[in-house]
Amino acid sequence: MADDMRTGATGTERLAAFSDAVIAVIITIMVLELKAPQTASPAALLALWPTALSYAVSYLFIAIIWINHHHLVRFVRAPTGRLIWLNFLHLFLVSLVPFATAWAARTDLSSVAVAAWAVVFVGVDGAYLLFERAVMAQADADLVPAEARRRAGRRTLLTLSVFAVAAAAAAAWPLAGVALICLGLSFFLRPEVPGIRMSAAEPGWRGPVVRPGGARRVAMRLKRGRKVRPGVAASRP
Repeated sequence: MADDMRTGATGTERLAAFSDAVIAVIITIMVLELKAPQTASPAALLALWPTALSYAVSYLFIAIIWINHHHLVRFVRAPTGRLIWLNFLHLFLVSLVPFATAWAARTDLSSVAVAAWAVVFVGVDGAYLLFERAVMAQADADLVPAEARRRAGRRTLLTLSVFAVAAAAAAAWPLAGVALICLGLSFFLRPEVPGIRMSAAEPGWRGPVVRPGGARRVAMRLKRGRKVRPGVAASRP
């Protein structure tokens, strides 16, 4: 079984499928924490605004986690043991999100609960940073140039820093902590960073670029199993 997890597409598909299942369970647990008001009045519903806010923010966070994880796994050549354990660490910390969300909601966004909620976000983002670096270490350099890797790492570090500041700010101003958490989430609404090219497996691939006089060079790159820049094929002169 260990050998199967380390072999190409099969192992990558299993890694992605397991992660998808865990994230689906986490969302289900979080939804089950939502409780309807005891009385049929708008005032009773409005009183649940801390619950609605904390749920919405955490749901957005988990959606961003799934989107970015799905995007990142595309660059995995073979799931190594280290990569698999980092993925487990990441998922473990994500599994704490429903607990932190429920605590923040039940205490009406108290300073301690919101700070703890932000600390969980810090942990999740820190684990994602390690996972991201492990994936980028084996990503095709033609698809993910060095500059794109640096930009991805800087974005994750910036988000982690914002979450850390949110945890500190929440000790005195809980709503400011929530606002900073939302700011950090905004950096990952789009998983792509400038400079990362699409692979042949991704939607939108239109084949290799064949510039005038460059057909032989492209053919040699394809023969060696290397990637070429996506685009519209041009005919030779």
